[in-house]
Amino acid sequence: MSNLSESFKKRKALITFITAGDPNLAVTEKLVYQLEKAGADIIELGIPFSDPLADGPVIQASHLRALKNNISLKDVFQLVSKIRKKTKIPLCFMLSYNLIFNYGAEKFYQDAARAKVDGVIVPDLPPEESGDGGRGTGVDNIFLIAPTSTNPRIRLAAEKSSGFIYLISVTGITGTRSEVAGNLSEIIARVRDYSKLPVAVGFGVSNPRQAAEISKVADGVIVGSAIVNLIAKGKIFSVPKFVKELRSAIDAE
Repeated sequence: MSNLSESFKKRKALITFITAGDPNLAVTEKLVYQLEKAGADIIELGIPFSDPLADGPVIQASHLRALKNNISLKDVFQLVSKIRKKTKIPLCFMLSYNLIFNYGAEKFYQDAARAKVDGVIVPDLPPEESGDGGRGTGVDNIFLIAPTSTNPRIRLAAEKSSGFIYLISVTGITGTRSEVAGNLSEIIARVRDYSKLPVAVGFGVSNPRQAAEISKVADGVIVGSAIVNLIAKGKIFSVPKFVKELRSAIDAE
């Protein structure tokens, strides 16, 4: 049982996303501690990239702001090593495979393990092409499943995944949306036919009401753009309050 899987055992997991280095690494570090205190169970750190796949304009803009600070993958590894002196909250990297390839896949997973990164999410790496990256390092690989995924594709992604399964609630890119997909429970049931791993739902979760609705059928809720949007507006002080509201709504179900 990995640290990520363990995070789903006591309660429905709240997974929060922020972009590393937006607006700077010092704020990112503080936000990690604040997110944990506010009720986050797992934190995803987006690694800045010039052309992030699947991300909508809010998260794309956060990547560009971080890149203006010349934030690199190496910088984020150093940040995590620093964070690990104060907290053991599970941390996942969400990044383009381009960054892993340029860094060197074997070195990437070794350094991720050394820094105590718990999991890696690579939206542009399909399970068919993933090979055995990271196997034996203790770093979980989390694959994405879309509402349109066929059963064979779901089975393969489930077999390749560890930690948890990332279910995209809607087709398209990330970003806040007004409604949750009506057939979400049906999609989750299909995923559970092939895996006993926890299923976390993301893409488009923008408020406590939606988080509560999703938590009724999923094992975890992932919130990204709504948090990144607060940071973009200079309302960093509002992030912990918003996360507490998400946590309360999920726990009330």
